[in-house]
Amino acid sequence: MKAKAIKVLIAKPGLDGHDRGAKVVAHALMEAGMEVIYTGLHKTVDDIIRIALQEDVDVVGLSIMSGAHVPIARKYMQKARDAGIDDKMVVIGGVIPAKDIPQLKKIGISGVFPGGTPFLDIVRFIRDNLTHA
Repeated sequence: MKAKAIKVLIAKPGLDGHDRGAKVVAHALMEAGMEVIYTGLHKTVDDIIRIALQEDVDVVGLSIMSGAHVPIARKYMQKARDAGIDDKMVVIGGVIPAKDIPQLKKIGISGVFPGGTPFLDIVRFIRDNLTHA
C-alpha cells in the first residue's frame, strides 16, 4: 500500500506581490512527492486558516517577502490555536533576517527558511519533523 503523501499548503499572506519563490518551492515539494496547494497572492490569515481546514493539510508554509513575517506569524499562530489546527506544522520562508529566527521559533514556527535555502533542506526538514502525516 502506498504511503499517504504529505499535504502542504503554500500561502502568500498580506499585500506582498512576490510569489516566484513560493511557486518554485511548491514545485520542489511536488517533485519530492508531496501534495501541494498554492493559495495565490494576497490571502488574509483567515483565508489561510479556512483553506488549511478545508484541505486538511499536514503543513502550512507561509511565504513572506514584505518584512511583516513576525506579526503575520504571530497572528497566524493565534488564529490556528483558536481554530484547533495548531497541531499542523508551520514553516515560513522569504526575506527573514537571522535575528528574527529565534522569535519566530518562540511563536511556534517549526522551520524558518530564508531566501536561498536549498530546496532539499526544506524537503528534508518537513519529512524529518512531521509527526502526524
